[in-house]
This record gives sequence, C-alpha cells and structure tokens, in this order.
Amino acid sequence: MEELSTRQSKISRLIQREMADILLKVNKTKFTGKLISVTVVRVTKDLGIARVYLSIFPSGFSAEILKEIELINKQLRGELGRKLGKSLRVIPELEFYIDDSLDYIDNINKLLKS
Repeated sequence: MEELSTRQSKISRLIQREMADILLKVNKTKFTGKLISVTVVRVTKDLGIARVYLSIFPSGFSAEILKEIELINKQLRGELGRKLGKSLRVIPELEFYIDDSLDYIDNINKLLKS
C-alpha cells in the first residue's frame, strides 16, 4: 500500500468526520432504523477523488442504501462543499463503497466456533 502524505491523511479525516455528520442527517429522514457509519475515507494523491467506505447495519440493506446514496451523490458533495469550503479549495468527487470487513470478521468468528 502506498504511503499517504500528511495532507492526504488530514483531508481524509476531515471528510470522514463531515460525511459521517451529513449521512447521520440523511439517515434520519431516508433510512430510519438503519445504521450507516463512515469507516474510512481514502483520498487520491491529486485530492480529486475521495473514496468513502460505509458500514451499514443491518447489512442486508447495504446494496439498496448504497444505490440511494449514489443517487444523491451530487447533493452530498454540495453539502460537503458548504461545510469544508473554507478548508479546501476543491471538494473531491465522492465514490461510495461498502465496507464489509465487519461481516467478514463475523463470518470468521462463526467458522471458528463451528
């Protein structure tokens, strides 16, 4: 894995914190009863793309919620721009992915117990 610059790390953490806040508000109106958390954000070297990894509980709704989030991607980026406009000159494009590491860990635990 490539080494992240300090700037990339700071921007990743900043975007992670703000996206978590934005998605919390979206979650209250659109996805009641589901838990969406931003597990990690990875920013490309040129800071043009932010890959946002989401953990969704219950995981059965992951694909459905990811589709919904893709549909409102522009609004989410706009909201991110309003929040980070003073800190960042260019707001990166957002790409959303499902972080299924918790499901993976859960599956390993089940296999170990059997």
